[in-house]
Amino acid sequence: MDKDKEALVVCSDKSMGIGITIWDMDTGDHLLHIPTCASPSHGLVCLRKQFLVASQIHKHGSVGGGAIFTWALNKPRSPLRSYPVEAIGSLSCTKDGLYLAGGALSGNAYFWEIANGRLLKTWHAHHKSLNCLLFSNDDSLLISGSDDGMICVWSVISLLDMEDSGSLHSLLHYSSEHKSCITGLLTTSGSSISVLVSSSLDGTCKVWDFVSGRLIQTQVYPLAITAIALHPEEQFLFCGSVEGRIFANKLDVGLLEEQFVVEEAHPVVLNGHNGAITALTFSESSLISASEDCTICMWDVVNRVIIRRFNHGKGAVTNMTVILQSSLLSVSKNQRVLNQFHVSLLEKYPQPANSFKGTLNLLSLGHSSEEKQTSLDFQSTDSLEQHISDLEVFPTLLKQMLMCNIEK
Repeated sequence: MDKDKEALVVCSDKSMGIGITIWDMDTGDHLLHIPTCASPSHGLVCLRKQFLVASQIHKHGSVGGGAIFTWALNKPRSPLRSYPVEAIGSLSCTKDGLYLAGGALSGNAYFWEIANGRLLKTWHAHHKSLNCLLFSNDDSLLISGSDDGMICVWSVISLLDMEDSGSLHSLLHYSSEHKSCITGLLTTSGSSISVLVSSSLDGTCKVWDFVSGRLIQTQVYPLAITAIALHPEEQFLFCGSVEGRIFANKLDVGLLEEQFVVEEAHPVVLNGHNGAITALTFSESSLISASEDCTICMWDVVNRVIIRRFNHGKGAVTNMTVILQSSLLSVSKNQRVLNQFHVSLLEKYPQPANSFKGTLNLLSLGHSSEEKQTSLDFQSTDSLEQHISDLEVFPTLLKQMLMCNIEK
């Protein structure tokens, strides 16, 4: 095993017996099988390049049982099994691996500190199922997307406030511009702005300016979009569709000055799958796509050809991630001490605020929470009054505050 080579990690949601499969991306060789895993879309994350964390699905196919499994990549046979109060679907972790967020079918969100397993916050984030979660590049924001097309942005530093038991002060902004289920979220930095990209079954991808909060671009596609990925260097946006085609468009937003731009997409098209695209990701050299046709393809996107095809006949892949093969190697005792990082069982219930006696390792934020609250505003272009009538997900107090602003 070459420790500098990459490996592809995939899992399905079909049954717990299928587990996780890890392949050598260069040779196609099977490297490892981890049993007992069935995770829904957006339910698998790689933590600090050392652990896999996956939400689990009930054997009958619905997200049930409330289980989250954690495996050490260099000793993956015995997972750490946590059992939240309800089943968790989507997961996301901060870049430093300190915090884990989970979203439930009920619309509830959960926020854990990984080292000690403490459930720092739980709140009702959405009225419908919470499908996608993503931390911003600097870990200062948590973005959530739901089954009804709503996107919410939450302040991480407010979520870390043990004295604040509600979600009112954590919510920075929201949008209901999408008209159907959110299927993907990603963030990137352009030449002059930082952007959030969202995809939906409504056949659009929307590009938001994180600094000003404005919707700067909507790309319209002929098919429902089921997954997205961004080329790490070329800034090409790849959009997987419900029929298996993958659309590629240049994400050129750095010089846009118009407040709102709608573009009928005229993309490059990659054809190679016979079913809906279920996941997209990038390795150092290739785009990787998974489909309901139970295959995974590695693409040369310049020449639009498939480099390698993997067959996952046991079920359609719902999650993919790329790791270094060195993560799978056992380490010496000295290395374990130097690279020591602990994970714990995740708590089922949050502890009372006055029982917290430890010190949180707060994230390094580029701006204060006040600066972000005044500069970010993802309010929809529809009338604010209509939003207030629709916002069943948010507390009554928030509605009253918004109505006061309108009267002023």
